[in-house]
Amino acid sequence: MRIAIDARKIHDFGIGTYIRNLLRHLARLDSATEYVLLCQDRDCPIAPALGSNFRAVPDNSPPYSLREQLSLPWTLRRERADLFHAPHYVLPPLSGRAAVVTIHDCIHLMFPQYLPNRMALGYARSSLWMAARRSDRILTVSESSKRDILRFFDVDPAKITVIYNGIDERFSREPPEEEIVRVRERYQLEGDFVLYAGNVKPHKNLERLLDAFHLVRQRGFDNVRLVVIGDQVSKYAELRRAVHKYNLHKYVRFLGYMPDEMLAVLYRLATVFVFPSLYEGFGLPPLEAMASGTPVVTSNISSLPEVAGDAALLVDPYEPESIASGLMSVLGSAEVRSELRARGLQRAADFSWERSIQRIHRIYGEVAHH
Repeated sequence: MRIAIDARKIHDFGIGTYIRNLLRHLARLDSATEYVLLCQDRDCPIAPALGSNFRAVPDNSPPYSLREQLSLPWTLRRERADLFHAPHYVLPPLSGRAAVVTIHDCIHLMFPQYLPNRMALGYARSSLWMAARRSDRILTVSESSKRDILRFFDVDPAKITVIYNGIDERFSREPPEEEIVRVRERYQLEGDFVLYAGNVKPHKNLERLLDAFHLVRQRGFDNVRLVVIGDQVSKYAELRRAVHKYNLHKYVRFLGYMPDEMLAVLYRLATVFVFPSLYEGFGLPPLEAMASGTPVVTSNISSLPEVAGDAALLVDPYEPESIASGLMSVLGSAEVRSELRARGLQRAADFSWERSIQRIHRIYGEVAHH
C-alpha cells in the first residue's frame, strides 16, 4: 500500500506538531507501508531519517493557494498513491484518491473577521466543505470540534472520528539541570513569571491577557513578569501598543518561536502557564504545561474544558478580571499550585501520541481496503 501525506506545514505551530508526531510514530509503527511525503524542497531530507519506506516528493505550492488545487492531484496521480491523508483539510476536487482528512477546528467559520479578506473566507469555506463532503473519513481532535463540523456541514456523524492529540515525550522528561540553569541565565528568568506559548493570532486573546496582567501587577504582584512565546509577534502591533499603554516594557518579554527542547525547560521554570484562547480545536500547550508539572490557567469555553478536565483553573477569556483572578489564585497560593501540579500530571498521562497514531494507522487500513 502506498499512502501520501501532505507534510508542507510541518514547521507550523499546531498543525506542524500534529504532522511531526504523525510521521515519527508511523515510522516506529509501520515499516511495510510505503509513505510518500509531499514536502517543501527544504524539508525533503526528513524522509530518509524516518526509514527506508518513507520518500519525499517536492511540492512547493503555498498552503491554501489556488496552485495547490492542481499540484497536489498531479503529484498524487504521478505517484500512484492508494490513499491520501490531508492533515489540514485541503482536499482538491481533482485528487481522485481514497482520502482521510483531518479538520482540527472550524475557526475560519467561527471567526471570519480574523481572515484577511472575503476571498480568504471563500477559500476556507469551500476547502472545508470539499474536505468534509469528499473525504472517506474525517478525523478531528475533540468532541467540541466534531460538534462544530456537524453544525457547519451536513455529513454523517459516523464519518467523523475523534482522536485526541498526544503529548511529546520530551515534556514528561525532566531536562538536565545544566540545561535548566543555562536557559534561566540566558533569558534572565529569576523570580516568578507567567508563561504563554502558542501562536499570536487574534483569537489567542493576548490583548486581554495583557489587560489581565496589568491588573495582576496593580494588585500586589508587581514583581511578576509575563513571557510570551510565539511566532509572528511583529505582525500584531496591537500587542506592542498594549504593552506601551500600561508601561509594561520591563515586565513583558516576547521571545519568539522556541523549539520543543527549549519550551520544555521554559514550562518547568514558569510559575504558572496561561492560555486564555477564545477558540481551540484541541489546545495542546496547556497539556504540555501539565506534563511538565506547571499549574495551568485556561479558558472555560470551546474544547479547553474537555481537554483540561479538572486539572486546570478555568476562567472567562472575555473578562480580563476573570483571567487576572485566576492568575492571582495560583501566584498567591503554594497550596493551589501544588494541587494543580498533581492534577495536571495525572491528566496529561491520559494523552499519548503513540496510542493516537495507532488509531490513525488502523483507519488508513479501513479506508484503503473499503
